[in-house]
Amino acid sequence: MKINRSLKHVNTGPSRRFFLKGLGAAVALPVMESLVPAAMAKTLEKRPKRMTVFYSPNGVRVQSYTPKTVGKNYHMTPILKPLEKVRDKFSVISGLAHYQASAFGAPPAGHGRSCPAFLTGVHAKATEGADIYCGISADQVAANYFAKDTQLASLELGIEPPSLLGSCDINYSCTYTNTISWKSPTQALPAMVTPSDVFEHLFGDGNKIDETTRQMRLTHKASILDFINHEAKRVNQKLGVNDRHKMAQYLESIRDVERRIVKARETTIEMNLEGFSVPANIPSDYEEHVKIMLDLQMLALQTDMTRVSTFMLGRELSNHAYTNIGVSDGHHELSHHANIPDKIDKLVKINTYHMQLFADYLEKMANIPDGESNLLDNTFVVRGACIGESNDHDHMDLPIILAGGGLEGNRHIAAEKHTPMCNLLLSVLQQMGVSAESFGDSSAPLTGLLG
Repeated sequence: MKINRSLKHVNTGPSRRFFLKGLGAAVALPVMESLVPAAMAKTLEKRPKRMTVFYSPNGVRVQSYTPKTVGKNYHMTPILKPLEKVRDKFSVISGLAHYQASAFGAPPAGHGRSCPAFLTGVHAKATEGADIYCGISADQVAANYFAKDTQLASLELGIEPPSLLGSCDINYSCTYTNTISWKSPTQALPAMVTPSDVFEHLFGDGNKIDETTRQMRLTHKASILDFINHEAKRVNQKLGVNDRHKMAQYLESIRDVERRIVKARETTIEMNLEGFSVPANIPSDYEEHVKIMLDLQMLALQTDMTRVSTFMLGRELSNHAYTNIGVSDGHHELSHHANIPDKIDKLVKINTYHMQLFADYLEKMANIPDGESNLLDNTFVVRGACIGESNDHDHMDLPIILAGGGLEGNRHIAAEKHTPMCNLLLSVLQQMGVSAESFGDSSAPLTGLLG
């Protein structure tokens, strides 16, 4: 078998990305100043803006989440406490609402309307059939804007496989609670939940690795990087000291992700639930699954393969039991706590755990070099849920955090009560360079974000 190893320049506009190619695989490299003309190196220091959305299902316990004081140096609440280490990287924004999650005469559905409205600001059509209808989501507006400059327009990631039957709001298709990304009013984008699928989607020729390579990897548990190791060493000789360090760090990060994926593929969980079994290539450990998926997302952003991504810690209405933190009750069940203290305590524990995962995510992004700054400073991160107080299905005071993007952090911004959530989304789009005067049901860009 002939192995084609070569360094290939892909002209995709100002990003000037390079790929190491070998045996059906293509690994995108971070920007290397040693590989571009000196006149371009300075231009490449200013990296493009990105956008990610970090989504938690089933709302929060608002009393344990929202700070009592506004402005800088606000007092951390129990749920926000894990973010203390990165408090200068984000702002808490309260008072944002989604009017379009209201019934307006449609059948009851606290989650079935709130989830599709989260990034669209559109009132979803009540239907359990194929005639779903919502609106384009903010992430896809950004994806359309950057599509010409990147290999992938966007990347949609999640943890739980989509629900097709049951676990959905009555009168509303499961599609509405399986995803937060909408390419058009009639096309919802499913979240990828299997790490190996995401890896092949990112680093194969086209959308996947060819079958010969895939089988070789499965049989010999070999890394894709082994196929391009010789070429990587050759290219390394042309790099400066800083770029050599960057190359080593980057390739090792891919190796680490792949090692963990291989381990996940070796694990099978049998569940005594009418013969249902979790696929072997989904990790048995929830937290490990989350971290693998987020690492893959960061690799995609770092290499400029995409500038837009969404991530769902669970689909809306998720009843996942977080036994790893000592909570055996289902999440959705606990979210309707009926003010029972024991249930509230367990819900707050889940909410705080989700925030810890988010804090680790921000910290890791802040430690990835990117041009003159770091990946977090060049990425707008919208973190939130489509419901505020989960026990009430409240969609008029959403738990929203805006991180990164080079914006001032360590603030609690209290928007005027019932300010449309789309005002924030519009502001983020404009900060990314997207020319938009309105979005969804926005009334104006959200003020106060620039400090």
